[in-house]
Amino acid sequence: MIALEVNDLSIEAGGKTLLEGLTFVATSGEKIGVVGRNGAGKTTLLTVFGGDAPPLAGTVRRSGAVGYLHQEPRLKGEEVEHAGIEHILAGRGLIDMAARLEKARRALEESHAEENVQRFSDLEQKYGDLGGYNADAEIGSIAEGLGLPDEKLLLPVRALSGGERRRLELARILFAGSDLLMLDEPTNHLDAAGRDWLMRFLGSYRGALVVVSHDLQLLDASITRILHLDRDGAVQYKGTYSQYKESRRQDEHRVAGIASRQELEIRRLKTLADSMRGQTEKRARKAKTLDTRRERLERDKISAPKKERKVRYRFPEPPHCGRMVMEARGLAKSYDGPAVFESVNIDVGLGDRLLVMGLNGAGKTSLLRILADRSAVDAGSFRLGTGVELGYYAQEHEDIRDGVSVLDHMREASPADERSLRGLLGMFNLSGEIAFQDAGTLSGGEKTKLALAQLVAGRQNFLLLDEPTNNLDPPSRTAIAQALAAWPGTMVLVSHDPEFVEALQPGRVLFMPDGSNEAWDDDLLDLVELA
Repeated sequence: MIALEVNDLSIEAGGKTLLEGLTFVATSGEKIGVVGRNGAGKTTLLTVFGGDAPPLAGTVRRSGAVGYLHQEPRLKGEEVEHAGIEHILAGRGLIDMAARLEKARRALEESHAEENVQRFSDLEQKYGDLGGYNADAEIGSIAEGLGLPDEKLLLPVRALSGGERRRLELARILFAGSDLLMLDEPTNHLDAAGRDWLMRFLGSYRGALVVVSHDLQLLDASITRILHLDRDGAVQYKGTYSQYKESRRQDEHRVAGIASRQELEIRRLKTLADSMRGQTEKRARKAKTLDTRRERLERDKISAPKKERKVRYRFPEPPHCGRMVMEARGLAKSYDGPAVFESVNIDVGLGDRLLVMGLNGAGKTSLLRILADRSAVDAGSFRLGTGVELGYYAQEHEDIRDGVSVLDHMREASPADERSLRGLLGMFNLSGEIAFQDAGTLSGGEKTKLALAQLVAGRQNFLLLDEPTNNLDPPSRTAIAQALAAWPGTMVLVSHDPEFVEALQPGRVLFMPDGSNEAWDDDLLDLVELA
C-alpha cells in the first residue's frame, strides 16, 4: 500500500526556499529516516507531509490513517484539563464512543424497544472493534514503555511537565494506530529504556514510517531508507544511516579525486597554452586548441564536495558575583496530587556545576522552573547571591515566541548594538535573512541555537540548563558542550546526554526526588541516559 506519495515538491520557511523538486513514494513497511543539519528543512518537510503547511510547489498525497508527532506538541483549549489517560483514549475516538454507548445503555434501561436494543448492540460492537475493552491494558503497556507511570496518566495534562506531555502525545499517537506514522525527534525526553522500547515498537511497525531524528542509534536500528537534506537538495539512499554515511564518504572521496585531477589538468593546459603564446603561428594555433580544451573542461568539471563546516561557539567571561550563588531550603512541589518532591535543599557556590538526575517524572524540570522563577513553589524558599545574573534555558523553547523576529528576540536579551547581536547570531549559524525571520518558523534545532544565543547575549554568570542539546545536530551538540566546558560560570543542568555531561564534568549530583546530594563520579555516566 502506498501511504505517502510526493511529486516535484518544493518547500519554504520564513520566505526562504529550503528544498526543490523532491519526488518519492513511501509504502507500508518502509521506514524512512530524514536527516540533515539544523535548518535544512526537516521539520518543515514533515509539516508539509502532514498537511499542516502548504507546499511551495508540487503535491503530497497521503493514504489511510496518519499519526504525526510534532517536535513541539501544543495542546489546545480544554485538552489540557483532561486526564492523561483520557487524552490517549481520545486518539482512537473511545471517549466519544464510550459516552454514546453509555447514553444507549440508559435508553435501553428505560425501554427495551427494538430500536434501543439495536442501537446499543451496534455501539457495543463498534466499541469492541475499536479495542475499548482492552484499552486500559494496551495503554498501560505503551505508557510503561515510554516511561509514563500510571499515576501520571490520572493527572490533568496541564499538571505534566513538558517532557511528560510529549511522551503522552507519543503514547496517544501510537495507541491510535496509523497507516502512516510521522515522528519528529521522537526520542527527545526519553531515557535509555524508553528509547529501547520505542525502537522495538518501530521495528515491528507495519505501516510506513517517516522519522526526523539526530538519534543515530534509532536510525540504525529502525530505518530502511535515508532521505538526506543538504545544500545540494535531497539525497535518497536505501539502507541504514551508518551504511549511508559510509557510502556517502566513499562517494565524496571518489568525487574529490576526480575534481582534483580535473583541476590539475586545467592548470596544466593553461600553463602549456600560456607558454606557446607569442611564438610561432603554429604554436599560437596549438595554444588556442589547448584553450578550447581547457574551457570545455572548466565548463563540465565536477565540484569537489564541501567539507563539513567546523562549528565553534564561545561564551563570554561571566560578570563577577559573590561566592554564594544560590541556596534553597525545604523546596516542595505537587500537581493536583502527591508531592513530586519535598524537603529539597541545594547549595550552589561560585563555579559549581551541579547535575540534577532522576527518573522521568522525578521533578527535574519542575525544580529548574522554580529556581528560574517560572513556577511557584509549594513549600520552602530559595535566594540568589550578590551580583548573580541568572539565565534559564527551557527545554520546550517557551521563550521563543511566534510572530517575533529572531533579531528582536536578541534585542530583548541584550542592549548591545545590532551589529554585535547579528555577530552572535552568525556564531550560531543564524545569520543573513534568518535574523529577520519569524522565530516561530525556525526548526527545533534553530530554536535551541537562538535560546543559547540569548544566554550568550545576556552575559549571565549562573545558568539553569534543561536538556540544552535536544534537537541539535551532532556537530552543534559537540560545539555547545565544548563552549560550556570552557566557560567558568556556574551551572545547574539536566541532561540525558552522556557525552555532554562527560564534557562538562559536573562536580556534584542532586538526585531527585529525594534531594540527596553526592560528589560526581565518572561511574555515574552509565546512569545519565537512564535518569
